[in-house]
Amino acid sequence: MSTVCPVCSNPIEQDASFCPHCGFKLLGSTQQFKPVLLADETIEPEVPQTQQAELRVVRGPQTGVAFQLGDRGLTVGRSPQCDIFLNDMTVSREHAVIEPVDGGGYVIRDENSFNGVWVSNDSIDEHRLASGDIIQIGAFLLLYQEG
Repeated sequence: MSTVCPVCSNPIEQDASFCPHCGFKLLGSTQQFKPVLLADETIEPEVPQTQQAELRVVRGPQTGVAFQLGDRGLTVGRSPQCDIFLNDMTVSREHAVIEPVDGGGYVIRDENSFNGVWVSNDSIDEHRLASGDIIQIGAFLLLYQEG
């Protein structure tokens, strides 16, 4: 069974690691996941050292890593070019965007990802974040905290 190269549109074999016509390296596809049910689990927030908002990985690869949110939008995804790089096949290359909003705070927006963005077990397209929100992106659980 063959598929089509995303660059040159020539047919390629499904298990090929690169396109034999143009040489494009096929990075694989996003894997499916199931959301983590949080009903019986409490995740305690840590007091951030700064007065800014942050996302802290509380479950999954990179547990304990914190990402500081600033005054510009940040891309989230599996692509190394993303501002918040989440290296796991359950995360789309360009999965979500987090942007500051007027009056303070942040909004997270799904960028047409395969597995979606979940905030406190609800699938969302766009959501204004509140301190203590648990965001699931693929295999990652991220805690949003405001300083």
